[in-house]
Amino acid sequence: MKPVNSRREAIKNMAIATVAMGAPLTLQSFSSKSDESAALKGNVNHAVCRWIFADVDLDTLCIEAKKIGIKGIDLVGPKDWPVLKKHGLYSSMCNGAEINLVDGWNDPKFHDTLIKNYSEMIPLVAKAGYKNLICFSGSRRGKDDETGWNNCVAGLKQVIALAEKHNVVLVMELLNSKVNHKDYQCDRTAWGVELCKRLGSENFKLLYDIYHMQIDEGDVIRTIQDNHQYLAHYHTGGVPGRNEIDETQELYYPAIVKAIIATGHKGFLAQEFIPLQKDKFASLKTAVKICDQ
Repeated sequence: MKPVNSRREAIKNMAIATVAMGAPLTLQSFSSKSDESAALKGNVNHAVCRWIFADVDLDTLCIEAKKIGIKGIDLVGPKDWPVLKKHGLYSSMCNGAEINLVDGWNDPKFHDTLIKNYSEMIPLVAKAGYKNLICFSGSRRGKDDETGWNNCVAGLKQVIALAEKHNVVLVMELLNSKVNHKDYQCDRTAWGVELCKRLGSENFKLLYDIYHMQIDEGDVIRTIQDNHQYLAHYHTGGVPGRNEIDETQELYYPAIVKAIIATGHKGFLAQEFIPLQKDKFASLKTAVKICDQ
């Protein structure tokens, strides 16, 4: 499998989004529980990333996710929000404003496009009743840390006020540059946290992808404990391989999730592993149970 290509293609395919949405929905709107969700502990807001089930139609994913007790679907844009609303699921990490994973905020030549895209998307996210909108640093292309920070600040400051006005959080994802996303600049928690500090806004935070950060820096639990105030969202994935998060890989997710809960995290934790098992939804159900601490 080629997870990097799969994700890039899936995000590109699902990023076309310009339609306005109807009445806002909030997290409180999703309080009804199925038989499966009633058995969950309620300490974690469970979600799943759309792209890992790209071969399944969205209606089916929503139906099966609700049976498991999942409340949100990650990486869905405006054209698919009506499907989520129909099934009473939340768009836990919206997308559609980014160009791609490599052309991001760290390069001024992309700022005009990004500012236009995010200026249009932020009000749509808010109108739909959602909160998180993903963004990316982009590849280094020879830029040192300082240049990357300065460029990101210069660009993001032009849309942060709009995000604050609409109570939308721009969330930059931490991706590994060792295996999957060569040359990606926001590849360490410390780099992302420094960017958060320089922007100085509660409407800019980080997506801590546990899989990616295990590869590039490790020390997952301590990093979460030390930086949780800058982390708005979490993704899972087994290391190595980005497959099931069970005993076949090196991370112990029950301890990681307990550490996340202990920080007071009220956002989502989304499954982003690529199932190897034939029954993908059985794998998803197992992953949710593992993370339901």
